[in-house]
Amino acid sequence: MKKTVLFVILEQFADWEAAYLSSAIYMLGQGDYEVKTVSLTKEKVNSIGGLSVMPDYDIQSVPDSYEALILIGGMTWRNDNAKQITTLVEECYKAGKVLGSICDASAFLGTTGVLNNVKHTSNSLEDLKQWAGNVYTGTENYIMHQAVSDKNIITANGTAALEFAKEVLLALKAAPDEKINEWYNFHKLGLYTAPMPKMPDSWEK
Repeated sequence: MKKTVLFVILEQFADWEAAYLSSAIYMLGQGDYEVKTVSLTKEKVNSIGGLSVMPDYDIQSVPDSYEALILIGGMTWRNDNAKQITTLVEECYKAGKVLGSICDASAFLGTTGVLNNVKHTSNSLEDLKQWAGNVYTGTENYIMHQAVSDKNIITANGTAALEFAKEVLLALKAAPDEKINEWYNFHKLGLYTAPMPKMPDSWEK
């Protein structure tokens, strides 16, 4: 049976923040994983880039069995209705499953208290503090890195789609670390500069 990775997408979600991770899960996961989408309802959700997605689940029908909950950033995490995701986040956290969030979704995690006792990052510390208010007490655990992974919680800023994908893949053990790092280097550094395996001598002739 395939292991399920749930992507939470809200209206005006950042499609590029999901694309690297979802494609790598299928390419590197060797058929062991599948990606399913969750939103507030099962109605069509539109991305910032104009892509339309029909969610597999609404928040009432999320399956109990899944490997990771991934909150994809976007323009509407600060809307009041996004708070409906809080219970799902808390259940994932208590179960010790992989919990990932990027861009504004990482700041949303601050409003749930989940980030208080783990190393984490977001778009900026000041924004995180202002939005989460007194619920957020994890200032000393904030790290100014593109992506941070600690205790199965992965956070990233909005410019770190690749770094975020790499950390989630490593947390899931979706493939050997070497393969994940090769994938990351290839997409980050480009075709001509990424370290590539040496070709057999016969290929060079």
